[in-house]
Amino acid sequence: MDSSQTRTDLTRFIKNQAFFLGFNCVGIAQAEQMEVEGNHLQIWLDLRYHATMDWMQSRAGERKDILMYIPEAKSVVSLAMNYFHGSAKGALKVSNYAWGDDYHEVLKGKIFRLLADIQEIHPDIGGLVCVDTSPVMEKAWARHAGIGWIGKHTNVITRDYGSWVFLGELILDHELDYDRPFDKDLCGSCTACLKACPTGAIVDEYIVDANRCISYVTIEHRGDLADEMIHQLNGWIYGCDICQEVCPWNIKFAKRSSESQFAPRGEIVDRTPDQWQDMREDDYRRIFRKSAVKRVKFERLKRNIEVNSGIGN
Repeated sequence: MDSSQTRTDLTRFIKNQAFFLGFNCVGIAQAEQMEVEGNHLQIWLDLRYHATMDWMQSRAGERKDILMYIPEAKSVVSLAMNYFHGSAKGALKVSNYAWGDDYHEVLKGKIFRLLADIQEIHPDIGGLVCVDTSPVMEKAWARHAGIGWIGKHTNVITRDYGSWVFLGELILDHELDYDRPFDKDLCGSCTACLKACPTGAIVDEYIVDANRCISYVTIEHRGDLADEMIHQLNGWIYGCDICQEVCPWNIKFAKRSSESQFAPRGEIVDRTPDQWQDMREDDYRRIFRKSAVKRVKFERLKRNIEVNSGIGN
């Protein structure tokens, strides 16, 4: 068997195994520097649109050039998993993606399993698992791997699931067959996400200013909220789904996730405003065990609840 056939067989195996593990989309791109996306990233950073997320700036070089991060990288396996379970309801809302178990752990577990399956038949192949926290431009890699395009709200949009997908990567030191990038922009003339954002965080098509973004403000921002943001949270106490909820691709193609670990927890989606306000720290630890919401800590979540309830004004 020649080397190209071996590469093709391995590529097919990786994709089949990824689908078997529950991923909904998989594509593979050659590991290389991203000059165009890197330039866009630098402009965004220079405008300070990353707010206090200084880790974006400190490792910008690695984000622009994956070979600075992993010199031996040859292939980037980009993976996407549908997490949609409906739209948030009620006066106080948590983003759809945080209704179930922490996606970092769910995806990492599955990608590590994929790497183990690869190494079982090719022990010489090395790989690195990335989910969200690594200095990797995961949206750009998803586009390069043919999974979808980056929408005007800056989320990756897929043809079959809209933008309700988590992304992860498996970076391998082995050459594979590469997919064609997704070069079409299927947003067209639509500006629904720009018009719907209550804070104007989508300052232009494909550009988000985190300083104004409800997701950033409720999750990453420490301390008191700026006066202009206090009355613009629209009931969101963790994250925000507004720009995704109005996207025509999501309205038409959203499918309920089959991943049981993302199933909504009743104590999150059915909780009343009074119950949120009365939540104690032991309730918080119990309700959000193994949840992405643990990122904000109890005090910050209570801040968001109080501001939305008018208590923090």
